[in-house]
Amino acid sequence: MAYAFEVRPLTPATWADLEDLFGLRGGSIVRGCWCMFYRKTGGSVSAAAAADNKRELRALVDGDGVTPGLVGYVDGAPAGWVSLGPREDYAKLRRSPIMKPVDDIPVWSIICTYVAKPFRGQGVQHRLLGAAIAHARGHGVRMLEAYPVDKPQRSHDDFMFFGSRSLYEKAGFTEVVRRSPTRLVMRRALRPARG
Repeated sequence: MAYAFEVRPLTPATWADLEDLFGLRGGSIVRGCWCMFYRKTGGSVSAAAAADNKRELRALVDGDGVTPGLVGYVDGAPAGWVSLGPREDYAKLRRSPIMKPVDDIPVWSIICTYVAKPFRGQGVQHRLLGAAIAHARGHGVRMLEAYPVDKPQRSHDDFMFFGSRSLYEKAGFTEVVRRSPTRLVMRRALRPARG
């Protein structure tokens, strides 16, 4: 099925689209996290933490002009989300036994990819990842890093916000280190954007 796909950076102008997206079926995890869990050293993903996480993400977008991710649209409707940015923006990664730094190479991290239930199974996640790669390249990023799931049995879609190994392999990422039987660190080197 063909559809028109586009992405827009999360800004004050697209904030309402992210709210609409997270409100769709299948969004219970993202509605608790608001992609703030890995940006903080404490915190949780829960209904109780949701309001604080949402407020903190909004403040990040409004206050510092940070673009913490991209909203993907299918035929003009918000359908997916990818969170990415400089690794140092994600405080929790420093202490993670699985996602801690591999070396001192500067990287941008892809923390979350999310597709709302009505849009799953249409290749939206692959297109979001392609857009994330282009976005990072456009910001002069030389190395992009992700932390996907790699296990033989299928995980429930709601818990695949890190993405799968195959998603990243198809986009040219390779395994760098595996610190868990089911989780790994993958990277893709990027050439600078041509001006």
